[in-house]
Amino acid sequence: MARTTTKATVEKARTLRRSMTLPEVMLWQFLRRKPERLKFRRQHPIGPYVLDFYCAAASVAIEVDGIAHDMGNNPARDQARDAWLERRGITVLRIAATEILADALTTADAVVRQCQAAIDAD
Repeated sequence: MARTTTKATVEKARTLRRSMTLPEVMLWQFLRRKPERLKFRRQHPIGPYVLDFYCAAASVAIEVDGIAHDMGNNPARDQARDAWLERRGITVLRIAATEILADALTTADAVVRQCQAAIDAD
């Protein structure tokens, strides 16, 4: 597959890493420690998109959905993005920001278990 990630997308990812939301920071505090020896990337550029988090070993994208994801044409954009990723073999796991705020550790543990299950299924 040809590389479709542009320089602009890489720059956007760098900018987003410096301005992560509170739920993203809370989740990253756990995922950055390589739980179960899984490596997670934050604000990972792929094609025309920037993923909140990505586990390459499991081919799983983790998207933190705040209130903005329910507004305007954002649900349709999210659907198109998810379809684009799934065509490339990447499973999208969407997590409500409120879920992370309520219990970041349990949410992070669930993410790790899903990634491990994806690896075990292969």
